[in-house]
Amino acid sequence: MKTCEIKGIDYEVGSGNVYADLELPDAEKLKIKTGLIIEIMNAMERQGLTQHQAAKVMGLTQPKVSEMMHGKLNLFSERKLMECLNRLGYDIEIKVKPAVHSPGQIQLAYA
Repeated sequence: MKTCEIKGIDYEVGSGNVYADLELPDAEKLKIKTGLIIEIMNAMERQGLTQHQAAKVMGLTQPKVSEMMHGKLNLFSERKLMECLNRLGYDIEIKVKPAVHSPGQIQLAYA
């Protein structure tokens, strides 16, 4: 991270991936899972679904949806989260392209 200063106050500029900034293993994977869960939460809100209703649509139990909403990322694979989005009416498009600043970066686009 880059350290900057404004009016005598030092601060660090994040990389855009809080998990990488915290030096967590699998930071890119965690960022992707977080993005997918945020989209699931947005879809549930837009469709007015309770956790119980969303669980039925996504083929999960309500407790699993609760764990998802509480950020228990280790319980869900990227594939399972994408399947949940499909069941909520999303199409998933995966783009692979050379990264501007980080080799091997994968970007997901939600249609």
